[in-house]
Amino acid sequence: MELRDYVRILHKNWILILVLLLLGLGGGTAYALLQQPKYVASTQLYVSVRTEGAATGDLVQGTTFARQMVTSYVDVVGTALVLEPVIEELNLDTSVAALSSRISASTPLNTVLIDIAVTDGDADTAADIANEVAKSFSAAVQGTLEQPAAEGTTSPVQITITEPSVPPTAPTSPNVRMLILLGGILGLAAGIGLAMLRTVLDTRIHTLHDIENITDKPMLGGIAYDPDATKRPLIVHADPRSPRAESFRTLRTNLQFLNVESGPRIFVVSSSGPGEGKSTTTANLAIALAETGARVALIDGDLRLPRVAEYLGIEGGVGLTDVLIGRIDVPDALQKWGANDLYVLPSGRIPPNPSELLGSAAMDQVLKPLGEYFDYVLIDAPPLLLVTDAAVIGKKARGVILAAASGKTKKQELTGAIRTLDTAGVSMLGVVVTMLPTKGPDSYAYGAYTYGSTHTLEQAPTELSTAQAKPKRRAKAKAGV
Repeated sequence: MELRDYVRILHKNWILILVLLLLGLGGGTAYALLQQPKYVASTQLYVSVRTEGAATGDLVQGTTFARQMVTSYVDVVGTALVLEPVIEELNLDTSVAALSSRISASTPLNTVLIDIAVTDGDADTAADIANEVAKSFSAAVQGTLEQPAAEGTTSPVQITITEPSVPPTAPTSPNVRMLILLGGILGLAAGIGLAMLRTVLDTRIHTLHDIENITDKPMLGGIAYDPDATKRPLIVHADPRSPRAESFRTLRTNLQFLNVESGPRIFVVSSSGPGEGKSTTTANLAIALAETGARVALIDGDLRLPRVAEYLGIEGGVGLTDVLIGRIDVPDALQKWGANDLYVLPSGRIPPNPSELLGSAAMDQVLKPLGEYFDYVLIDAPPLLLVTDAAVIGKKARGVILAAASGKTKKQELTGAIRTLDTAGVSMLGVVVTMLPTKGPDSYAYGAYTYGSTHTLEQAPTELSTAQAKPKRRAKAKAGV
């Protein structure tokens, strides 16, 4: 992933990351407050060898001996020999093992010093135990471990308390700041990790960059999400100056300059699955093309779940199916819509064999004259992954335009649809991303303002009259429609 992908992930999941960060800080604070304060009192001992009246060499040997023995003495501090007298003297309600776990002894390298540290919940108790351990240790070494060689003499090893223990003024633990910081770091790491995991497990298409990673075909347009799309699906007609209507005009422009071979400009619009906005995209694109003065034919090729007639508000009982079975001619089935040269061929009745009808020679006879007479022929086809209808019609058209819904279409579904077209030998012209969010990291800048006033057209669609059914007799005769 690139840097912008990580930034998008953080931007998209910033609420989750912030919540986990606050939870981590709160958890660290609560843990710190629940911990019992611990105080550490320390004392230091000096180990030496008695060398009264000894020569310099004996002094060196005595110091070397003390350094060698002091390492062993450190291990003696936590034994019962030292700690049992401490427990009896201070009347402690604990065992030797429990007390030993609260005492640590160490010696700095190449020294004859022993540092003893005692941890306890009370500062005075910690200091008393440290001082008593020093006294008990000194007595154990000088009186038991290193007994005098002869009766009436002193031990050759001398233990001197160089730094008596005093009660500490502040607890050493818990470190409230450190625990709060650690909780915040853990919460932040958990938030970022969960955000990355969500991104990895989320296989849906969100951005145009996701499309670029799947196919090298051009991105023809981006249509923003409109929560009122079901109420007013024909946004180009209902609110022609809205930013969303402009996005369809951008799609129109890209389609006009699409580098395709010469010949009829017959395009199929499909998607990988249902509910991705292919029908509304086809209808709005047809209206936008007709606004330029072009002659446009809109065919509802979805003979399984037709929507074009419903969106355009026209009669859909007679249409493509009737033409394909020879019941009526194409001019009689075409219905003029709006004030421009936009003609609609609804699906008609749903047949039992849609794929066979769409792939028949009768479909060729329908598309050929339409392609010769109209500047653009748009066919709304069923989803590619559900049925083969779109691939069948695509073989008879210039190519297929795929609609993919942001936040809904999965990457593997779009990949499967593209693979289906490749297998069928159908040209894929490009992708239209629908339902793009208008805010957030996945938003698409399809338009930030409306130029001029916004109004709604009140003109109702008109059906093709007998005179209109034969527009431009000279052109009709030429096209054979």
